[in-house]
Formats: sequence, structure tokens, C-alpha cells
Amino acid sequence: MCPEIIKHTVQFVIVIYKLYRVCYGLIMINRKMHKHLLDLSMQYPVVSVIGPRQSGKTTLVRNTFTKKKYVSLEDPDTREFSQTDPRGFLETYKNGAIFDEIQRTPNLFSYIQTLVDANQEAGQFILTGSNNYLLQENISQTLAGRVAILKLLPLSIEELKYDNCPMNRFEEYLFKGFYPRIYNHQLNPVTWLSNYIQTYVERDVRLIKNITDLSAFQRFIKLCAGRTGQLLNLSALGNDCGISHNTAKSWLSILESSFIIYLLQPHYNNFNKRLVKQPKLYFYDTGLAVSLLGIENEQQLSTHYLKGNLFENMIITELAKYRFNRGLEPRLFFWRDHKGNEVDSIIETGNTLTPIEIKAGETIVPDFFKMLAYWAKLAENRAGPAHLIYAGNTNQTRSQAKVLNWHSSFEVYNNSWHQSQG
Repeated sequence: MCPEIIKHTVQFVIVIYKLYRVCYGLIMINRKMHKHLLDLSMQYPVVSVIGPRQSGKTTLVRNTFTKKKYVSLEDPDTREFSQTDPRGFLETYKNGAIFDEIQRTPNLFSYIQTLVDANQEAGQFILTGSNNYLLQENISQTLAGRVAILKLLPLSIEELKYDNCPMNRFEEYLFKGFYPRIYNHQLNPVTWLSNYIQTYVERDVRLIKNITDLSAFQRFIKLCAGRTGQLLNLSALGNDCGISHNTAKSWLSILESSFIIYLLQPHYNNFNKRLVKQPKLYFYDTGLAVSLLGIENEQQLSTHYLKGNLFENMIITELAKYRFNRGLEPRLFFWRDHKGNEVDSIIETGNTLTPIEIKAGETIVPDFFKMLAYWAKLAENRAGPAHLIYAGNTNQTRSQAKVLNWHSSFEVYNNSWHQSQG
């Protein structure tokens, strides 16, 4: 049979299979965290999976622990039962359960502690939550030493790539974002992301803190989107929104704790240089940032002045997802001195610092390597293998750096890890 016919036949079969999965509700993109979730459930009595709403936490834990009873604490009746009679509630699930959105019932944590201390069995309770602040506060007070915590972000390019859902252009990912529901149900990202933001503001923000002026808070989030990939200046952000510095700081912590924004911290080693102290602001999902910027199609995105920043945002969060999905902290930083010399990202692995430059250009030019060479001289023996991640489609090994295309960015960790072990 002609190779071309075979190729088209295979592509046709893949399309039909995807349609079948969608039509019959079978589609679930495999999550890299699955194995680590299972491993930790065999070591700790409680495992908590936290992350933004709609990142796939419920689907992941229910498909991983199919024999455990599932309890949604979003349900008013169930929540009331757990709040008014916590002992009776937990007696119902004394053999273990999945408690979804556990931050809604903080009173349960002390009772769960008593149960797991008495039983000493691994994997008794699986908790999920979408508010990091409320969860961390209760976990640190009651379940410290008894719970393993995993952070599940929206889908990664790695997960989509290996589940036959790859895209040819990075602009598609920037525009569509990575929330599983958009992919599972083939939803219009413009409509879904707009509704997500509205629901978040009206529901979750009120749950975290009683903000009376929601329109000002919405304006604040949009201003944050306009600063994607930039150094955070709280005073300027507050002034532009018409709020005080302290209010801006408080609102920013709300966005952090609910996994909307991510602050990349500067690396502390100055190499005898004066460094900036402000973090850089990114969004956990580029689709949300794009939606907040009012971009309604890929054509608008292609010519947008923040396209390069959004590309950098996507790569930074992809690097974070790779580590989070394996139960590890990203150990990601950036480096910038007071003269404006900057390396987009630094991975700290042991005593090794791996520098990464991120460029939205599809053609490699010598200037792309300039900062990597400058930083390597300063870092000397601490410098790991330099990497350049760009918007092209080929990988290259150059004398100045290992060049990775945008959809292979996660290979940086493999290279830096092996280097530190060697």
C-alpha cells in the first residue's frame, strides 16, 4: 500500500477515535501526575491535590481512586452535614473517601487528624481544593506531617502532545489556554474563559475576602494581564487601578492563592552585581491573560504588542508544570541586574544553575545568546548547560547553548538534572 495512503488512513482513524471519545464522554487527557498521586497515597494517610478551579483535580482523583467514595463539599446539604455534625459525617466515611473542595469546610481538618492518627493507614483520605491560602492555613495547623500536597495546574503541552492533541502553532495554545474542559468538550475558548473569569470574581473572590467593589477588582485583574511577563510594581499597579498600595498587595495575594497569577522570584545570588528585588508577574494560564486583554481571535493575538510576553509566560508555566506534575517544586527564578541585563529563567538544581533564554522569534539570531554568555561568565563554575527556547520547530545543539523548540521546552529539566547528577 502507498505510504501516503497509510499516512492519511492513520490520521483519519485518529480523528474518528477522538470524535468517538467526545461523543461518548470518554475523553480524558492522561495526566502526568497520576503515578505520583498513587505513589504518595501509599506513603501518607492524606493526600491533597490543589490547583485552580477546572484544572482537572476532580477527574484525576476520581479516575485514580475508583473504589473510594466521592463527596463534593460544594453541595449545600453535604456541607451542612459536615459542619453541624462532623463526627457523624466522618463516621459515614471512616473507611476513606475523596473530599472535593475541602476548603469549604475547614472544621473537618481537626477531625480528619484524629481519624488518621488512630488508624495509621496510608491513603485514607484524598482532598482537593482550589484555594491555596485557606488550605495551607488549615493543613499547617492540623495535618502537618500527615499529608502530601500536589499542585495540579491546567494541561501541559507535554500532556497534550502525548495524548494526540498537539497543535502546530504556539499561538493556538496562547489563545486557547490549557483548561481541560475546553479540550474535552471542544468549547469556544472566548466564551468559556470569559465565563470562567466572571464566575471566579463573583464566587471565589467573595469566598476568600469580602470585596465590595467587584468592578474595581475586575479592572485590577485586567491591569495585571497587561503586565504579563513584566517586573511587578505594586505602587504603579495600585495607582492605575485607583486603589492603595496595601489594597493592591492584598488583591494580588488573592490572585496568587487562587492560582490565577504566578510570581517568578529573582535569583538571590548577585555575583557582585546589584539585582532587582521585584518578582515578575505571569498568569498560570495564558488563555486567561489573553481573554482579559480582550483578544478575540488568533489574528489579533499575532499582532498584539504582548505576544512575546505571552510566549514567555507560556514557557515559564510549562517549566513549572513539568515539575509540579512529578510532585516537585519548580525551583525556577529569573536574573536581572540594575542595568537591565537579564536571563529569563534560572533553574536551580543542587549547586547547578541552568540559564534559559526565551525568545518568541522563529529564526535564531546571534543576539539570542548574548545574555547567556554574559551570565555564564559571572556564574563561572555554578553555570549549568545554557538553553535557548524559541518559537521555531527544530532542536539544535550549538556551542553557545542547547536550542529547544517551544513544544519541547520540558526537556530542559532532563538536561539540567542529568548535568547535576553527572
